[in-house]
Amino acid sequence: MSEVIRVEDLYKTYRMGDIEVPALRGINLKIDRGEFVAVMGSSGSGKSTFMNIVGCLDRPSRGKYFLEGEEVGSLSRDQWAHIRNKRIGFVFQGFNLLSRTTALENVELPMMYNGFAGKQRHNRAVEVLSLVGLGERLDHAPNQLSGGQQQRVAIARALVNGPSLVLADEPTGNLDSATSADIMTLFQRLNSAQGITMVVVTHESDIANYAQRRVMFRDGVIVSDERKDASLKQSEIWGGPKASG
Repeated sequence: MSEVIRVEDLYKTYRMGDIEVPALRGINLKIDRGEFVAVMGSSGSGKSTFMNIVGCLDRPSRGKYFLEGEEVGSLSRDQWAHIRNKRIGFVFQGFNLLSRTTALENVELPMMYNGFAGKQRHNRAVEVLSLVGLGERLDHAPNQLSGGQQQRVAIARALVNGPSLVLADEPTGNLDSATSADIMTLFQRLNSAQGITMVVVTHESDIANYAQRRVMFRDGVIVSDERKDASLKQSEIWGGPKASG
C-alpha cells in the first residue's frame, strides 16, 4: 500500500520573546493511502501543530514531511498554496462557508482556482453534493441548512478537487451528538467506499472510535498508535481504559 503522509524526526518550536516553546519533539509517523486515522490529544499536546504542518499551513523547525513521496515541508508558500488546492481537502469545526452563496456555489469555489469551466464545475459540484446526501439542497444558502447539512457542504467542498488527503480539524465540535454520529458515519462511508485517506483531529474518544487507527499525542510526542481490531464490536473496539490526552 502506498503512503500518503510520512514525517521523519519532526520538530516544531515556537519563539515567544526570549522563550522557546516546543510544540513537536521528534515525531515519526506514516499514514498509508486509504487509511482513516484519528489524531488525539488534549490542548497543548501538539496535535494541532502536526495538523498545520501536514496541511502545508506551517513549516517544521526541523525534520522532513513527505506527501505522496515528495518532500513538501520546505517548499515555498506559493507551492504550498498549489498543494493545498489540488491535493489536500480541509474540513473545519466552523464550516467556513460563504453565507451569501448557495451550497452549489460554495462547493464550486475551489474549482474556480483550478481553471475548471463553468459546466465542469457545476457537474462536479452536483456529483459531490449528491455523494454527501445533499443532492436536493443545491440552491440552499447556509442559513437555510442545519449545522449537519452545512458540515456536509464543507465536506463536499473538501472533496471536489479529488484530493489525496482529507484533513478534518474537530469536525463535529459545533454539532450535537446525533449529528456528530451522522457526520462521522459519512466519513467512514467516504473512506471505505471511495478509498479517501482521512485524518481527523479530535480530543473526543467517541469521535476517534470511528477511525481505524488512533494516534495519541502528549507534550509534543506520540505516546500511542493503535489499530482497531475489526473482529470486535463497536463497544469493545479499543479494549480497556486508555490514558487520556
